[in-house]
Amino acid sequence: MSEGGESTRTVVVAGAANLAVAAAKAITGLLSGSAAMLSEAVHSLADTTTELLLFVAVRRGAAPPDKSHPFGHGRSGFLWALVAAGFTFVAGGGFAVTHGVHTIIRGEVDSHVGPSFAVLGIAFVLESVSLIRGLRQALGEAAGFRIGLLRYLRYTINTAVKAVVFEDMAALIGLVIAALGLGLTVVTGSSVWDGSSSVAIGLLLFLVGANLVSANASLLVGHGVPPRLADRILEELSALPKVENVDQLFTSVIGMSDVMVAARVTFTEAATAGEVTAAADEAKRRLSRQFPVIRYVFLDPTKK
Repeated sequence: MSEGGESTRTVVVAGAANLAVAAAKAITGLLSGSAAMLSEAVHSLADTTTELLLFVAVRRGAAPPDKSHPFGHGRSGFLWALVAAGFTFVAGGGFAVTHGVHTIIRGEVDSHVGPSFAVLGIAFVLESVSLIRGLRQALGEAAGFRIGLLRYLRYTINTAVKAVVFEDMAALIGLVIAALGLGLTVVTGSSVWDGSSSVAIGLLLFLVGANLVSANASLLVGHGVPPRLADRILEELSALPKVENVDQLFTSVIGMSDVMVAARVTFTEAATAGEVTAAADEAKRRLSRQFPVIRYVFLDPTKK
């Protein structure tokens, strides 16, 4: 299965779960008047919209090369993912914080919050299913690079999977915060807890949104591969037959699953033109086999 197809399935699963959860939260939030539940409803609705935008990002980024875009449309995926991250930051976080502050100031308490706890429990299960799907893909891709999950999530160029994992983790944490806020409001009779939990959910969304905006903006502008991967590429190129030295190495992320490698390489004086060509072909085979994200390899050969 291609990485693009796997990412599409991960995004679709997350979107379906968020849509179902958003509807349930909205109904119970309106019935109970809970700020935390309404914030969680908007949170899930924002996540659903985000998944839709990520679906567009994956599909647009996978469009094949053409005359105007010889290296494909991979970076357009980062553009749509950036829009999705911005939506989470502004719509989800903004609503949760402002509504929470309003609830604290207004000071009204509604005791009919029983159904809210049931919805929060169901939502926790659905969000967990989505998170497991995202983590399964992330772990598989991390294993391919022989790195741990945390390092993968920090450096991955597949920001669609990163967004799903981060947003699902934020959703689970948000559900716990909402449940605590509702519980403390029922026990104390004070809406401060409900409103405060809404504010906390908003701040959590701000944090996630800001991280994803930063990651996508950097990749959209143009970014090389992580240092550890660059070192491994350098080792593979240095081990090519007739190669004496790799003078310069350039890498560029051109899509959520596409990397371009270019290098200025010094060959031994005895290397023939045929051996130089064979080395260039071998470089492409080795790097693509070791690192499936590497799509293009260009060598600029010189002789000592």
